[in-house]
Amino acid sequence: MKKLLATAVLFGLAAPQIATAAEEVNVYSYRQPFLVEPMFNEFTKETGIKVNVKFAKAGIAEKLQQEGEYSPADVVLTTDISRLVELSDKKLVQPVDSKVIDANIPAQFRDNEDEWFALTLRSRNVYSSKDRIGKLPASFDYSDLAKPEWKGKLCTRSGKHPYNVSLVSAMIAHNGEAATKTWLEGVKANLARKPQGNDRGQVQAVKEGLCDIAIGNSYYLGKMVNDPNQKAWAEAVEINFPGQQGNGTHVNVSGMAMAKYAPNKDNALKLMEFLTATTAQQMYAEMNYEYPVKVGVKRSALVASWGEFKADDVSLDQVAQYHQAAIKLLDEVKFDL
Repeated sequence: MKKLLATAVLFGLAAPQIATAAEEVNVYSYRQPFLVEPMFNEFTKETGIKVNVKFAKAGIAEKLQQEGEYSPADVVLTTDISRLVELSDKKLVQPVDSKVIDANIPAQFRDNEDEWFALTLRSRNVYSSKDRIGKLPASFDYSDLAKPEWKGKLCTRSGKHPYNVSLVSAMIAHNGEAATKTWLEGVKANLARKPQGNDRGQVQAVKEGLCDIAIGNSYYLGKMVNDPNQKAWAEAVEINFPGQQGNGTHVNVSGMAMAKYAPNKDNALKLMEFLTATTAQQMYAEMNYEYPVKVGVKRSALVASWGEFKADDVSLDQVAQYHQAAIKLLDEVKFDL
């Protein structure tokens, strides 16, 4: 009990702080407040159901395990596929039977057992210096990041960050562990500096001449374009979609799942259906510069200006299966050291 209470205090998520009234729904979220609160506000406006949200950078799965059947959580939002699969593997979520969600979310972007669903897509791009490199050729692939011509010219955040782990997992899915390890060794040899910072920081490094190319998610470029303090970084790079003549550009997802012991199950389902419907999907597109998962929802004008691209169609379930293998390879090549 002491351990549970201590964790609750640390997480800022003690059960009494979240209500479980019939007109409310409780969300545990890895996604930052400014990214999801506009959708929640619209949901409350349309339904009258209040959304109580608690945010955390890590530890939600552990929290749900400790709370067990007494957890107030109804819906869990995550920032990548590995965390969605973790919730499912640890049996912390439940299947959701919804014709609305099934109609809105293509099969490729939802769990075979209906335990998790993608909400948005984000591509893992390569940014290049406009002045020193220009647009990369259409033939450019992730495998090219290991070529000697880029020695000392590449920047990236930690290899252990979920976004990079998912990319490595996809490489394993396509090429196997041995080939992916060789690729990682080549990528590490080309780093201009020790992996550090976030995706925006890599674009900044290109602007400042620390490297010529960098790896980063697509939606960060939209955020930087609209940030007066970072606009110059965004304007200094070209966005490139690797793999267009191969497997396609790696995409990851933000997603959702219904908590195993959701006390407000009906309201949780209403929120989940709302988040997959046109209104919320359009808000994701316009406010967060992410790619909607619902077919037919338009991208923002800025995102559309980056052009069309072929996404890697490898199953996200399959990518997630190689999560631990990817971490093992990153450790073996000492990528972050």
